[in-house]
Amino acid sequence: MIKPQAVEDVVNKIGELIPQDIKTLREDFHKNAKAVLVAGLKKMDLVTREEFEVQKAVLAKTREKLKLLEAELKNLKSSVK
Repeated sequence: MIKPQAVEDVVNKIGELIPQDIKTLREDFHKNAKAVLVAGLKKMDLVTREEFEVQKAVLAKTREKLKLLEAELKNLKSSVK
């Protein structure tokens, strides 16, 4: 899932953009932004790069297997005729 430190970094970077003289707004933002960001990311049903790479490898292997099976089927069909 999403790394907590990455979420914290995003919240901090955005919080730095809020002017210091609006201290209350800045504090409210820091209190709520992390929860809102995490909830939004969970709704997106994101996967990690590692999970993505594993699925990519599985798909490549499946495609290769499909090509072999299609070729075998073609050979069997031609031998039946």
